[in-house]
Amino acid sequence: MLPHGAAAYNLARWLCRNEADARDIVQESFARALQYFSGFRGGDARSWLLAVVRNTARSWLKSKPPMASAKANSGAEASWQDEAEPLEAPPGSGTPPGADPLHAVISDEQARELRQAVMELPVEHREVLVLREFEDLAYRDIAAIVGCPIGTVMSRLARARDALAARLREEARVS
Repeated sequence: MLPHGAAAYNLARWLCRNEADARDIVQESFARALQYFSGFRGGDARSWLLAVVRNTARSWLKSKPPMASAKANSGAEASWQDEAEPLEAPPGSGTPPGADPLHAVISDEQARELRQAVMELPVEHREVLVLREFEDLAYRDIAAIVGCPIGTVMSRLARARDALAARLREEARVS
């Protein structure tokens, strides 16, 4: 499980949108994974662990009162986006080494807009997008993690990509 800790934290952080809560979710997920390890029947340990993280995060999201969750996230999202070490993002969305300062500012702004757009997606869309694009999992693995047919994963991913593209086009128009 330990080699997949970064992927577990990345998924939890995207789902709950709060750094401290993501750490708690990962800790609880590891405890649950150890407790129910006898139920693991082989296969991809990473997918199995991410399914545990996803289920733990979903339970956590359901248990949070809507107002408390929104209030807690409002400050956490801003600080999260301004961190020096950003959350893993798709390849090509960072600042290339040796880039001129103007290019660096533009790339950082685009990365910030991308993170914000992903965070605004509904959880069902955000989780499949993160698992596919950021964690590079196959549709079959994502379907096993989320507990739905591959076709549903594909349609959620298509909707997530469409919503993300529309949001980024809107941002570009406003800018």
